[in-house]
Parts: sequence; structure tokens; C-alpha cells
Amino acid sequence: MTEWQRKSPLEWQTYLNKEAKVTAAEKHEYVGWVLTVDPVSANIVLAKLLEDEKVSVSVVLGHAVQKVEIVSEGDSPIQEQLAHLFMPEESQAYSQEELERRKSSLKTWLETNHIPVTEEGESQRTLCVAGVLTIEPPYGPEDCSSSNEIILSRVQSLLQGYFAAPQ
Repeated sequence: MTEWQRKSPLEWQTYLNKEAKVTAAEKHEYVGWVLTVDPVSANIVLAKLLEDEKVSVSVVLGHAVQKVEIVSEGDSPIQEQLAHLFMPEESQAYSQEELERRKSSLKTWLETNHIPVTEEGESQRTLCVAGVLTIEPPYGPEDCSSSNEIILSRVQSLLQGYFAAPQ
């Protein structure tokens, strides 16, 4: 077991969002921003920011890591860019007021269409449709979950129509 693999997750956490130079087996060197370290395998995921907002992602296997050096600290813009690397383009942050408005509007629309809906969960954030489907914030079709695939598909189709219509 290498020295890197013996570190604890708390020690690995100190490397997150920092530019690092990783020396691996056979003196291979990798430089990039540390996105994450797998707590089981000690694998390091590095992101190299290229021009045109492109990104190169490398995974260095934990057992091959011989040395990790911090090259530079990540400032706020870099940390923000790293945090949004794998978010879908259409993904956006909603304020609490906007989430409440979306939930309320969707709930009213479902009730108007005679679809039974209740609020449940932590601070009434989750919408529950007919007791068999839940809709989590931000209340889009992709935020639905149900073990009944037929109901899931139909409600997702309804929501796509709801969000496609002018509000």
C-alpha cells in the first residue's frame, strides 16, 4: 500500500480544488485541478482546463500514485468553474422564492387537472402525486421518481407539456 493510499479522506479533502502535480508509477506525471479523490480506491480525478472552455479529465489510479504536490491554490472563479463542470447546460440555480413559486404553480396545475398531489418531506419541499410518484426541486420532468414506470412516464410527459407551454 502506497503512502497516498494510507491517507484518510480528510487528508485527501485538503487537495480538492487545488492544482496538483501527481507523480505515478514509472515516473508518469499528471498536472491538473483535483476534482475528487475516491475514498475506497484512492483514485484521483484531475481536470485540465483547456482553451475554448474545454476540459480534459484524467483519472490516476490510487495504487500507482507515488507523490502529489500542490502547484497552486484554486481561487473562487476556478472553484466555481470546477463545481459546474459536470452539470448539464440547462441546469441552473434557483432561489428559494423561485423554487417555492415553481412548486406552488405546478401543484395548482396538477390539482386543476384533477391529479391528486400533496406536499411532504423535509419542510414540505417534495410533491407527491397519487401517493406513488415524487417530484423533487426544481420540479422538472427529470426530478420525478417512482417505482411504477408507466406512471413515471406519463407524469413526466405531462410535465414536459406543462413546462413547454407559456407560463
